[in-house]
Amino acid sequence: MKLNKHLQNMLYHWPAKMISLVFAVCIYLFIQYSTTGARIVTIPLDVQLPSGYEAMSLVPESAEVEIRGDEDVIYLIDPNSIMASLDFTFVQSEGIASAPVVLLYEENVFESGGVSVAPTPSQHRILFNREEEE
Repeated sequence: MKLNKHLQNMLYHWPAKMISLVFAVCIYLFIQYSTTGARIVTIPLDVQLPSGYEAMSLVPESAEVEIRGDEDVIYLIDPNSIMASLDFTFVQSEGIASAPVVLLYEENVFESGGVSVAPTPSQHRILFNREEEE
């Protein structure tokens, strides 16, 4: 049985062709990875504390945000367009409570694609005690 001419051409020297394909993919991934950068900015943190409780540990006033993506794009992003909040209004008993840092930003800020933002650390822990009434 005779194989199709195009199929014969594809199978001819197939190990060299596979090695070339793997090598090309590795070069592509290396170039993509080498142009990816990270930028860390500090932005104010809006902390909402529960009523009837006082924070006994340090309440953060700012959050570090890592902007990761193409180096040509991440430095064009205005850090003032990103807002961070920390909500502890759910606390109903004394003790240590943990809440995630929530980032709010306009979608068009990251319309270029491939840009991601993440707070560092992603959550905070605060010790709460009941307020003493006088």
